[in-house]
Amino acid sequence: MPRSPVTQPLSSSQPTGTSGALDASWPNLRQPLPDLASWAHFCSQAHLPILLDTAEYLNLMREHEDAADANNLGEQIARDPLMSLRLLAHASEQRSSRLPSDTQTVIAALVLMGITPFFSTFAAPLTVESHLAAQPLALQGLRQAVQRADRTARLAHSFAIHRNDPSAPAVHCAALLHDFADLLLWSLAPELALQVQAHQHAHPLTPRADVQRNVLNIELSALEKALIQHWRLPPLLHQLRHDEHGRNPQAQCVLWAVNWVHHTANDEARDEGEKGIAAFLDLSLPATRQLLHEFDETTAETR
Repeated sequence: MPRSPVTQPLSSSQPTGTSGALDASWPNLRQPLPDLASWAHFCSQAHLPILLDTAEYLNLMREHEDAADANNLGEQIARDPLMSLRLLAHASEQRSSRLPSDTQTVIAALVLMGITPFFSTFAAPLTVESHLAAQPLALQGLRQAVQRADRTARLAHSFAIHRNDPSAPAVHCAALLHDFADLLLWSLAPELALQVQAHQHAHPLTPRADVQRNVLNIELSALEKALIQHWRLPPLLHQLRHDEHGRNPQAQCVLWAVNWVHHTANDEARDEGEKGIAAFLDLSLPATRQLLHEFDETTAETR
């Protein structure tokens, strides 16, 4: 049975995970591990911090549990990729012996767990802000990565809604976690994350995968593949990592959103992105530009 980053340590010599207790402060990794297996082991056992906003909301709802349900909890958690990752990884353990199908969304995971067990399992989690308080540059890097993940998820979801795709919630979840290894790096190895960032800024033409191998001894995409399998994360994430061309429409929603949010820093890239999205959504170019403009305005208002 896979181990979640919440509840099952590999050995008694390591800190235990959350089961109704305060998360222990997890030591940051300062030196790169030698190989993929070591990285996957380390990440799978770590206490993942969550955003302070999420922790405060969960504390509030814990005090008013009668008013809490999967929908209002899920809406808040789905803005926090780290908390979403913790919940889905934990839910995969619960699902294995009870349900034959995969848990594809945060709300489905909450329904599977139940509200009271959820609050017991995730009592007083460690927050990003406290964990990285002494490393403001790393905290800034993590917050930027979280904002990109949230923006990507919202855009992918809007694409799926435009296509009348009933899998829109699963698309949102997959887009939110598309680059979750980057979030793990900022959270668990902030000094190494800053080294990767510095190398990328100093050598902008060097492929990201090469920089990651030089600094970390692995590629983050390989770490994601290993953890997706280990934690049995939603199948759309598995498809994205094993079908980079996105042959199914749900994967295309995610990939076009990732491309727009991450790779449209210049006018030429924006033009190509707009044309590709227009073709995918079967819209005119002006209509696509209007859709993206309205999305940007809505996203800015919700920050």
